[in-house]
Amino acid sequence: MSKQCDICKRSSEKGASRSHSKVKTLKRQHINIQKVDDKKVCTRCIRTAAKKAKV
Repeated sequence: MSKQCDICKRSSEKGASRSHSKVKTLKRQHINIQKVDDKKVCTRCIRTAAKKAKV
């Protein structure tokens, strides 16, 4: 299962952990994917859809 939103096509990003000596260790920061109506949607899109439905 790919970690990509079906609506906005947003996926994971690269980030860096820094130690006390400033050594950089790259890591992946995955987005929060939820299944909504048989779609993989990120929580940012879920919140935006709820805001648009409220207005």
